[in-house]
Amino acid sequence: MKKSDRLIYLPLGGAGEIGMNAYVYGYGAPGKERLILVDIGVTFPDMDTTPGVNLIFPDIAWLETNKHRLDAIFITHAHEDHVGGIGYLWDRLGAPVYARSFTANHARRKMEDAGQSAAVINTVSAYPETISAGPFTVSFLPVSHSIPESSGLVIDSPAGRVLHTGDFKLDETPVLGEPFDEALWREVSKNGVKALVCDSTNVFSRHAGRSEASVKPEITKLVAGAKGMVVATTFASNIARLKTLADAGVAAGRSVCLLGRAMQRMVAAGEETGILGKFPQTIAPEDARDVPHDQLMLIVTGSQGERCAASAQLSRGKYRGLRMNEGDLFLFSSKTIPGNERGVIRIMNAYSEMGVDIVDDCDGLYHVSGHANRPDLLRMHDIVNAEMVIPMHGEHRHLREHAHLAADKGRASMVLVNGSMADITGVEPHVVEHVETGRTYLDGSVQYGALDGIIRDRIRLALNGHVLATVIIDEDDEPLGDPWIEVMGLPETGGSNAPLVDVVEADLGQLLMRMNDKTLSDDDKVEEAIKREVRRSVQAEIGKKPEVTVITSRLA
Repeated sequence: MKKSDRLIYLPLGGAGEIGMNAYVYGYGAPGKERLILVDIGVTFPDMDTTPGVNLIFPDIAWLETNKHRLDAIFITHAHEDHVGGIGYLWDRLGAPVYARSFTANHARRKMEDAGQSAAVINTVSAYPETISAGPFTVSFLPVSHSIPESSGLVIDSPAGRVLHTGDFKLDETPVLGEPFDEALWREVSKNGVKALVCDSTNVFSRHAGRSEASVKPEITKLVAGAKGMVVATTFASNIARLKTLADAGVAAGRSVCLLGRAMQRMVAAGEETGILGKFPQTIAPEDARDVPHDQLMLIVTGSQGERCAASAQLSRGKYRGLRMNEGDLFLFSSKTIPGNERGVIRIMNAYSEMGVDIVDDCDGLYHVSGHANRPDLLRMHDIVNAEMVIPMHGEHRHLREHAHLAADKGRASMVLVNGSMADITGVEPHVVEHVETGRTYLDGSVQYGALDGIIRDRIRLALNGHVLATVIIDEDDEPLGDPWIEVMGLPETGGSNAPLVDVVEADLGQLLMRMNDKTLSDDDKVEEAIKREVRRSVQAEIGKKPEVTVITSRLA
């Protein structure tokens, strides 16, 4: 190791937010470090802040500029917030991708869906297999989580060893996937760890986490006691829970049907990679229509209130020929992610109006988190005993609390949010540079940045409505006929009880009559005057200032 070389850590997504994970590690001379990227995920839009957007990616402009220094991309597991961006962003980076079998299966599918070559996805085994990437040697270290084959990373460099936990929990009986192996984590930590870069999601949960196995008896008992049809929703990626739900349905003598493409693809991937083993037999949706209502169990997508998912479709009436009746049971075997509460409650109320009995996880019986709670984080700190703890995967409040937790035990720590490049070569991390970060939106088939103004304009249209005003001016710079307007997103009548269109058109007619020749000869002045008058007129009628578009046509 040269004296001037350094080991850096740079989050581009996932630090200061939950989702959109992308973490860069680098080693070498300042500004010339060889780089690796850990995860390349997405986050999801909402109608309040990103209306109409399909997906949200981290801004990888800095990494793209430095892609000649990027030696590899490592994907820790197959959740969308860790792998969802691979098909959309890989061609801007071009580095080889490494993942374990189940995750690689999903990554290849995403590459193919985006028209990219799946050949760049390399399947690797767990520790002790290693991958060389520039100055780094990397291994996938199994952890338990809410999706199979989740892994932390052992990242070795000339400056020391880093353990990147990925998403994890301490579950010795996870139903599917590998149990947490404390002895293995102690083994890789025994010769010293420079930094533990650690999941912060559940730092505020003060009780030790529960095992996935603990929910099976409760779900089995609930399904067995149901009288009508049973419908259950959970995260499509949690195939251990899908199996628990399906087993409960079969044990109760019910036919089981999976509704939702994401769920079916997850089960198929689990079977293809040999992780799932024997999944209970399921029936197709078209066959489910012929099963007696009280002998049917549906397992559906949409645990977070997604408008187009199966749970939302059923709440609006009939879906795939199936409907819920009074006395049926709907189970939310999931936790509502902060920000999704309104969508979930909307669905719950719709079912309630149908007379459906709703069971959620307010009592903690039917769901366990896939993330380590506060006592488990402390246990992980003790197992690894790193020189420093760097919180990641959390909102700012999570990172700050996690840093305090580490510092209280005498471990160096620091809150590093997206864009903060830290030198972690010494005994404490310190920021050496701030990199421009942000978000990139997938809107239909087009990607653009958060600063492009498109979403801002869309929100303004949603809040204020829109008026299109058209005026024709003849060759003598005189208005030809009356102006006319079209409105969108505005009431038909206002305070005068006359049609809003008629009122505004009359006011514009008066405005044009008052304009002098100098104004009428200048399109920019005409447009500005019309915009002001439309906003004044509409505000006088309905109390809002709309967005206005003016079309001025001139006759030659």
